[in-house]
Amino acid sequence: MKKRKRSDGNELRREYKRPDFRRGSVPGKFASRARAGSNVVRLDPEIASAFPTSEAVNEALSTVLKAAKNARASKGR
Repeated sequence: MKKRKRSDGNELRREYKRPDFRRGSVPGKFASRARAGSNVVRLDPEIASAFPTSEAVNEALSTVLKAAKNARASKGR
């Protein structure tokens, strides 16, 4: 009988079973931390097409916020 060739561990299997994972692992253990540290916003396709990168979106939103602050400041004078 031929011995099965051991893989280097970098290949994905077709199926995983519970014993393949460490004992005590909990699904979603760090999900709340990840959710708290990020803010994902889904843009409509027509708006997303206007911005090539996330930096462009951030720059545009920063400009809008500055304009809104300036408008509020001048309105209060």
